[in-house]
Amino acid sequence: MGSTGGPPTGRERRGDPEADPEHGRGTHSGPERGHGHGHGHGTHSEPERGRGTHPDPERGPGPDTRGQGPDAGPERRNGTDAAGVVVLVGCAVWSLVSAAGRDGRPEGVLLAVFAVTAGYACGRISGSLLPVGGFVVTASGALAVAVASHDGVVPGAAAGAVTPLGQTGAVAALLVLGTGAACCAASAARTAGGRTASRLFALAVACSALALASVPAFAACATVMLCSLAAARLRRRTAVLAALALTTGLVAGATWAVAEDALPSGLATSVEAPLTVHRVELWRDAVTLARQEPVRGVGPARFGRLSPTSVQSPASGNKPHSAPLQQAAEQGVVGVALLAAVFGWILYGLRRSPRPAPVTLSAAAALTAVAVLACVGNVLSFAPVTTGAALLAGLATARTTREGQDL
Repeated sequence: MGSTGGPPTGRERRGDPEADPEHGRGTHSGPERGHGHGHGHGTHSEPERGRGTHPDPERGPGPDTRGQGPDAGPERRNGTDAAGVVVLVGCAVWSLVSAAGRDGRPEGVLLAVFAVTAGYACGRISGSLLPVGGFVVTASGALAVAVASHDGVVPGAAAGAVTPLGQTGAVAALLVLGTGAACCAASAARTAGGRTASRLFALAVACSALALASVPAFAACATVMLCSLAAARLRRRTAVLAALALTTGLVAGATWAVAEDALPSGLATSVEAPLTVHRVELWRDAVTLARQEPVRGVGPARFGRLSPTSVQSPASGNKPHSAPLQQAAEQGVVGVALLAAVFGWILYGLRRSPRPAPVTLSAAAALTAVAVLACVGNVLSFAPVTTGAALLAGLATARTTREGQDL
């Protein structure tokens, strides 16, 4: 319908995309071409300019997205949150199922689920408001609670007495979380002063483990710091997270092997020496109870009454000092699967987190260290540890548009 003596106009060419093989490549006419000439970008169209290569003058420069999760979109993150809800609800429901028909007490499991939920939610909110300050506050709080717990202020430790059995592990776990949170703050900070101050704070928290906990606790804190320094050079997190998950699985398998007396004699002697014979006997009692009730377990909070070693030594508490073995004994194989699912969900959330990879990998290293301590102790029986771990996970998975601008 255009003129027959000359080439088709730009309007006609846009009306028939098939007639213009170069359509949409920046050779538009009319107002779009005039706009391109006015700005010296005649080869760019409006859709191309909106692809994120230029900052929006009205919104300012966007956040630092280097090393962010591959699926940091809202839809995928909603799916991750939904998976967490399913896993935590499953933990609560199964504790009620395993306690049904016997004198089990599921209150401890329900309180732990509530602590994880509350800590994770607070972390997500705090992390969106204070991308760096939230980590600093968490590290300071973990250190303060560790000092108070060591001095007998926290319930469960007698004032002026030696730290009770199991409480030492809780102090170590709190210091590991504090070190990890300080390392996350250093990874998220934009200024050199903020990074240096956070690294020095992490070093101070790690060194305090020598006075408050033990040499192995200091080694765990130092390992978290080294992992954080290495994570600063990484941008892909999947392989690292898989390695951390594998490490936790190997430690959990080693505890079961020790309880089953399946290790070679020389290796078993070297492994059992730092664990003490009493703890190994508790582990063996847990395996025996798990064999009696492999699916439902003997019921929550019943290990102390059914374990001969625990009955003979009430001062050691009523737990086997191993989270996987406690789950196997009290809630069966389903309880073990749910415990593994919680840890897997946390790592999966860190993989999809919108925060930079150094932040999420530093948090993952600290949470893995806590998981390893939980395999050889009862650190998850202390509310400050479970709440602090969930808080750190929430901070490391929070969505923020002001990455590193508060420090």
